[in-house]
Amino acid sequence: MIDDEESILNIVEAYLKADSNTVYTARDGVAGLAAFQRYQPDLVILDIMLPEMDGLEVLQTIRRTSPVYVILLTAKSEEFDRVMGLTVGADDYLTKPFSPRELTARVKAVLRRGRAMPQDERQVYAFQHLKIDAQRYEVWRDDELIELTALEFKLLTVLAMYAGMVLSREQLLERVWGYDFYGEDRVVDVHIGHIRQKLERNPADPQFIVTVRGVGYKFADAR
Repeated sequence: MIDDEESILNIVEAYLKADSNTVYTARDGVAGLAAFQRYQPDLVILDIMLPEMDGLEVLQTIRRTSPVYVILLTAKSEEFDRVMGLTVGADDYLTKPFSPRELTARVKAVLRRGRAMPQDERQVYAFQHLKIDAQRYEVWRDDELIELTALEFKLLTVLAMYAGMVLSREQLLERVWGYDFYGEDRVVDVHIGHIRQKLERNPADPQFIVTVRGVGYKFADAR
């Protein structure tokens, strides 16, 4: 957990340790990155307003090398930063002031997801222009390897599993984030947009993930 408010660090650390988690803390962005690189945690709780290096910079740096789950902590007035954080790779967010019990519940829900992919007999999903290798965590567009975060990869794989079928935001939240997800369904739109930026040659006219207005999304690459 990276936060410059010692009282918040102490309270959250106590709650998380009571849930049998190992917790490392840092009070600024630079120290937080150093701790992250040293301990390689399963999840990062990251405040946006940090000294030395702000939370968005820390998140961008983490995302260059790691798909680790990240939960952002934001003030209620930081809507732009919250959306920007989701765009550059955060998995969830919580606004301050927050309940330590709610944060602990979200951490538990994320860790319960682990890195497991949806149950399916196939390990490779092959389409006309895309190949998704669920065992190697690789996505290929024709001959180009596309780098996705773990959550983006899982979201794309769920859509590919139901290729041609429309999935609502609620269905995607259940299959990717889990039934106990506490956030808003707009997080689906943000991550779909991020996948499109990486995957589509023209994100404004998507070829692979198509919006069905008023319903949801469907995977459209032909087999």
